[in-house]
Amino acid sequence: MKKINTFWNWFQDNNQTIKNLINETPKNQKNISFWINKNLNYYCREIDFIIVFPKNDIGKTELIITANGNPKYFKQVITLVDNAPQLKSWKFTAFIQPTERINEIIAGLDTPYVFQEITLKISELKFKSLDFDENTKKWDIIIFLKNYTLQCNTKTLKQAVFIILQDLLGEKSLCQNINLIHLAQMPDNNTDMIYLYDLQMVIDTQNSK
Repeated sequence: MKKINTFWNWFQDNNQTIKNLINETPKNQKNISFWINKNLNYYCREIDFIIVFPKNDIGKTELIITANGNPKYFKQVITLVDNAPQLKSWKFTAFIQPTERINEIIAGLDTPYVFQEITLKISELKFKSLDFDENTKKWDIIIFLKNYTLQCNTKTLKQAVFIILQDLLGEKSLCQNINLIHLAQMPDNNTDMIYLYDLQMVIDTQNSK
């Protein structure tokens, strides 16, 4: 508990500086982020943070604590956030949450994800289930990418798809429900495939049986 209090005491003392991070120079942003990470590491080295800034001056700045999808550290994330202070201009969240832009995605109006030379839109991705393990309740799925000729599953491409799935399902659901992910090029005939944005619905349907 002492390490938790140490982090939150430091955060409270510096919360205005952190809240203004987006208006700082790149050099100062890097320095402030370094100290956030350093103080967080005093509590647990395996967890990370994401700061989401509000769209207007009256909105709250959100600090997301993430275990990077590693269930070994879910407890540490939950405990830290459960003991967060009440700060008027801050919102504290455990884990990366599922996107709230699902209707936008279904309509094909989603913003593309850009990773180096790779550009992907959730609305253009489809998937098939390869296997469902009754013991672990986890899925093996294959995700089909539009307009990509896959010579091999590159590390960057796998990381990109993982980030997209984490945004779509949320950190906990991805960890709890998905086992293996394979990538393939979208075939011309893909009418029997399911849009990726419907993956959580498929998971929920199975879990309700």
